[in-house]
Amino acid sequence: MVRIAIYPASLDPIHNGHIDVARRAAHFFDVIVVGVYDMPKKRLLFNVDERVEMATEAFKDDTNIRVAPYTGLTVNYAQEVGAMAIIRGLRVFSDFELEFRMGLANRKLAPEIETVAIMADERHIHISSSTIREVAELGGDVSSMVPPFVADALVARFAELHASKSSPGYMTSIRD
Repeated sequence: MVRIAIYPASLDPIHNGHIDVARRAAHFFDVIVVGVYDMPKKRLLFNVDERVEMATEAFKDDTNIRVAPYTGLTVNYAQEVGAMAIIRGLRVFSDFELEFRMGLANRKLAPEIETVAIMADERHIHISSSTIREVAELGGDVSSMVPPFVADALVARFAELHASKSSPGYMTSIRD
C-alpha cells in the first residue's frame, strides 16, 4: 500500500517554510502531493499556474513530492488522490487553534483521513506568504525566505504592478 499525504496551501508565494514542511513530511509518506489551492478567499499575487510552476521548481529534485492544482474541499481532494493524511504546518499557537478546528471538521467529513501537523523549523517560524508579499512590495530583500526564482518572480511582478499603477485595474495593495 502506497502511503499518500497531501500538503494543501495557496503558496502565494511558496517559501522556505512550505518547502521545509513538505520535505520533512516526505520522510513519513511514500508520496506527498503539494496541492495548490486554486481559489482561496484572499487576493492573490500569482495565478494558479504560476504558483504550481514555482512549487514544481521548488520540488524538482524531490522524487516523492509532486505538485498539482486543486479546487473545492481539501478533504475531497485528499480522497480523490487516495491520501491517508492531510499535512499542516504550524508556526505559532494561533495556527494550532485554526488547524485543530479544520482537522475536526475534516474528520467529520472523511474519518479515514488523518490530519498531521508538523511544527515549523525555528529558522522559518517568522515566515508567511503575506509577510513576504508585503516586504517584496515595499522593495525589501526576501532572499532569505524564498528560493531565488521566487525572489525573482516577486521583483518582476511588483515591477509590473508598479508600471501599471495608473491603469484602472491596478491593485493598490495585495495585503489582506
